[in-house]
Amino acid sequence: MSSSLNLVFCGTPRFAVPTLEKLVEAGFHTQLVMTQPDRPKGRGMEVVSSPVKQAALKFGLPIIQPESIKSNVELRAQLTSLKPDAIIVVGYGRIIPQWMLDLPRLGNINLHASLLPKYRGAAPIQWAIAQGESVTGVTTMKIDAGLDTGDILLQAEVPIAPEDTAETLAPTLAAVGADLIIKTLNQLQAGSARPRKQDHAQATLAPILKKEDGLIDFSQPASEILNRMRGFQPWPGAYSKFRGKNLQVWKASSADRAVPSAELKVECDNLLVGCGHGTAIEFHELQLEGKKRTTGADFIRGYRPLPGERLGS
Repeated sequence: MSSSLNLVFCGTPRFAVPTLEKLVEAGFHTQLVMTQPDRPKGRGMEVVSSPVKQAALKFGLPIIQPESIKSNVELRAQLTSLKPDAIIVVGYGRIIPQWMLDLPRLGNINLHASLLPKYRGAAPIQWAIAQGESVTGVTTMKIDAGLDTGDILLQAEVPIAPEDTAETLAPTLAAVGADLIIKTLNQLQAGSARPRKQDHAQATLAPILKKEDGLIDFSQPASEILNRMRGFQPWPGAYSKFRGKNLQVWKASSADRAVPSAELKVECDNLLVGCGHGTAIEFHELQLEGKKRTTGADFIRGYRPLPGERLGS
C-alpha cells in the first residue's frame, strides 16, 4: 500500500531521523531528502553534516541542501518535476513557502513535538518541561501559512517523568512521532484521515531558546527553577553569577529548607541556595567560569562561601 506514495522528506536534526528511517522501512518511495547545508561546528569549527543527511547517505537516498527555498527557481522546478504525493517536514528549520504547500495533493505533513495547540514554536520539548508539564506528546498536522496552526491529523500522548530532561525526552518523542507519521500517511492514502481545526484560543508558545532563558531567577520557587533546569539542557542550561563570574549549575535538587532568596547556605558538605516562596535547592554539580565541573562539597572547600553570601552578582 505504502509503495504507491511518492514523498519528499525535509528534516535536519536528530529528532527527524527516526521518521526518515520508518519511511524507508515501511516502503514509502522517498524520492528526495532536503536538509540544511553542512555547517561548521564545535571549537575546531569542523564542517559537519546534519543527522538527517547522514541517515539519508546510509540509505542511498538523493539529497539536496539548498541555502534558501522561498524564491529558489531551480528547487521549485525540481520538486514540481517529482510530483510528490506528500512532503514530510520534521524539524527542517525553514519556513515552508506557499508554492511548496500547494504542490503535493496530500499536503505538507509536519511532525510537531507537542500536543497542539499547546507549545507552538521552535522549542516545544524544552518549554513543556520548563513549564512543569507531566504529559506532552506529538502531533501530525497539515502545514499552513501560520506558525504550527494547521489542521491536526493525529496525536499521541507521552508522559514526562520527574527526572526527564529535554535530552532524555526527545528520543522518546521522536520514536513515537515516527510511528505516528506512518499511521497518518496510511490514513491519508486510504482516505480515512479526519483533519480537525485547532482551537487557537488554547494556544501557547514555545519560542526559540535564548541564552538569557538559562539565567536563574531565585525569586521563583525551587520547583520552577528545577523544571527550567531540566528543560533547558543541554543549552542554555542554568546559570547565575558568583563573585562576578558565571556559575553554571549542572545538577541540583529540591531542599526542605527555608533560605533567603539567592543566599548561599553551607550545611556540612551540602551547598544550598534560597529560592522564592520559602524554598531552596541543593547544588550537586557546579562549574565556575574557567574552571572544571565540581561537586557541591568540593565547591565549598575550594571557595568557602561566606555566611549570607548571595548569587547573582
